[in-house]
Amino acid sequence: MDAGFDFNHREKPPSFADTVNACIDTALVAEQAERPQRDYLGGSRLGDICQRRLQYEYLKTPKDPGAGFSGKSLRIFALGHVLEDLAIVWLRRAGFDLRTRNRHGDQFGFSVVGGRVQGHADGVVVAAPNGMAVPALWECKSANAKNWREIAKHGVRKAKPVYAAQIALYQAYLGLTEAPALFTAINKDTCEIWHELVPFDAALAQSASDKAVTILRACDAGELLPRHTADPDHFECRFCAWRERCWA
Repeated sequence: MDAGFDFNHREKPPSFADTVNACIDTALVAEQAERPQRDYLGGSRLGDICQRRLQYEYLKTPKDPGAGFSGKSLRIFALGHVLEDLAIVWLRRAGFDLRTRNRHGDQFGFSVVGGRVQGHADGVVVAAPNGMAVPALWECKSANAKNWREIAKHGVRKAKPVYAAQIALYQAYLGLTEAPALFTAINKDTCEIWHELVPFDAALAQSASDKAVTILRACDAGELLPRHTADPDHFECRFCAWRERCWA
């Protein structure tokens, strides 16, 4: 009698690599949980399309179950910091006088509205070998190949509006509006580097600043700002850490 074949799905046991990575990720998540949450609106986030999401962030509203950063996400963030450090070394070796700290040893940044809105810049270029205007804000981001190609093809303003708003806001508050900012994007997959000069956009900086005021006023009044969309299946909503709470 033919016993036939068993086509039932059988879960593969974790490999050695899986067990080691699980240990790493558990440690990273635990470490992240111990870090104090920021108690201000970050200038790097004010370009976000959804004001309600920024409210949730500012008020430290608990995220949906399972919506916190995974170990893999934290590893990706850490890699971004390493690539930024490398970009600083590379630019300096190429002859750019790139400063990441002020004369007091602090990171370049700003704090307004009683510290309720803050931003910390990656650096300032004070001299360059290629004749670019200085002093210029320097902002660096890393991206996967797909996102990097979008930035290189369309420019930061169109490809990544959140980054563009951050740049404009930092230029305004740091008084670096005369010279275009130097924006650097590193392809995590290929190590290709994109550099772009970003002229100061006063309207964009004002819009981001106005958004911060609107969010703070709503938080103080206990009001929940409107969602940016009426569609719970909108791309931004599907990947939002507060989706369940927001649409409950």
